[in-house]
Order: sequence, then structure tokens, then C-alpha cells
Amino acid sequence: MIAMGDLLLVRHGETEWSLSGQHTGRTDKPLTRHGEEQAKTLAPFFAGRPFALVLTSPLDRAVRTADLAGLVGATPYADLHEWDYGAYEGITTREIHRARPAWDLWTDGAPEGESPEQVGERADRVLSRVDQALAGNEGDVVLVAHGHFLRVVTARRLGLPPVEGRLFQLATGTVSRLSTEHGRPVVAAWNARPGS
Repeated sequence: MIAMGDLLLVRHGETEWSLSGQHTGRTDKPLTRHGEEQAKTLAPFFAGRPFALVLTSPLDRAVRTADLAGLVGATPYADLHEWDYGAYEGITTREIHRARPAWDLWTDGAPEGESPEQVGERADRVLSRVDQALAGNEGDVVLVAHGHFLRVVTARRLGLPPVEGRLFQLATGTVSRLSTEHGRPVVAAWNARPGS
């Protein structure tokens, strides 16, 4: 059972570009049929639970995931959008490496897009809002958003620099839980699906 006062991270369900590995920042790709099914299977995680706050990225793939998972009435929040990939939007890492073999999103950022530090600043703003909501002790907080951004949120929650989001692979259509132990932030569950 999930303890009160935890931060639940939900990565949206599968899209055509998440399946192909194309960087999907601002492009608002819809969920695939499989992505919709992934989102529906998450509903048991949330049924009957009190939430202090439920936020989604404003992009449809996150809003739709929240709805299908039973998180009706979630509030879109602009800072939860995915990493802005700039010139690399819609391009796979393999394609980028043909021109820039040493490129790494986590250290280099995206040309004409965001740096890891800029994404970290957004994550810190989100976490400030999370902390305000958790302070009321009225339930958990849920964030429905995107893979790279939620990995940065995780790093920042654990007191790590944004670049260390690279340590937390995050699958589509999953729930992860950040909690505390002895007053310190911890990863309590990762990439969970019902029955796992």
C-alpha cells in the first residue's frame, strides 16, 4: 500500500514516437491504442485514494493518460511539459549520432532547446509546488508527465543534479513512487504496473 504523503510519477502511455524512439518534446502526439490500454491499467493504483494535488503536463498524451487512469480533474501545469528538444525534435538518438557521435542529451542538452540545467530549474519549481501540497498532509501528489522530465524530477527530489536523471530509465504507462525513509527522500517503487 502506498503511504500518505508520497510523490507518484506517472509517465504517459505509449505514443507512435515513444515507440520509435523519436524525441517528443513539444509535438503533441496522441496515445496509441496500446498507450490507451496502458493508461487504463493504471486505474487500480489510484482508486479510492486521497490526493492533495494531481497535475498533468498540458500535452494531450499526459492529459489523456490521467483521464484514462481515473485521475479525473487533474490540473494541467505548464512546467510539466517534456524537455524541449529544439532542433532534435522528432529525431532519434541514432540519427543524431550520425552527425554528432558523442552527443548526450544529459550533458549537452538540445540545440535550440533546453539544457539539463534549464530542465532542472523547471523540475525545482514543480517540486516546490509538490512540497506545498504535501505539507497539508491531505494525501499523495501525482504528476502525469513525460519520461525525460520525470527523470530530472526524480534526480532533483533525491538531491542530485539534473544530469543524474540519466540513472532512472522510465517506461511508458508506469507509476513510480518517491517517498521518505528516516527523513530522507527515497525511491520506493519504480516502473510499476498493476500486478508487478
